[in-house]
Amino acid sequence: MMLWPSIALLTFVTLQRLAELIYARRNTAALLARGGREHAPEHYPFMVAMHAAWLAGLWLLAIGRPVVLAWFLLFMVLQGLRLWVLATLKERWTTRIITLPNAPLVTGGPYRFLRHPNYAIVVGEIAVLPLSFGMPLYAAIFSLLNGIILTVRIRAENACLKQTAT
Repeated sequence: MMLWPSIALLTFVTLQRLAELIYARRNTAALLARGGREHAPEHYPFMVAMHAAWLAGLWLLAIGRPVVLAWFLLFMVLQGLRLWVLATLKERWTTRIITLPNAPLVTGGPYRFLRHPNYAIVVGEIAVLPLSFGMPLYAAIFSLLNGIILTVRIRAENACLKQTAT
């Protein structure tokens, strides 16, 4: 049993998520300082808890499992798409729903094709990373939980976007 491929992949994802939380926290503070307003924060702790449980569970259950190359490659494609979203949103990327008065909606990059490309990527990641370790039931359970949370979040975000567009 080779431990290093699974540990390396989980370490990469963990460090990536921690870096993104730091980046998001910095961007959130800057947006709020510029007059931004947070919307629908009540679901946020549930979203964080679900993502933390997903990653913690992978650390508990995936160590030592072989990494399935096809799923791993798809996961890496999703990482490239994730970077595209981050590069497009720049300082407006955050893990919270924040509107900035008089700021136009972002319509470039992946936002030319999808209204919520980051969520589409996260849907893929939640399923594909466990599948990279041969864990389809885990992928299904967390995909269902993520779907519930994203239903609430996207409704809240769409309501904010509708208000700011009028």
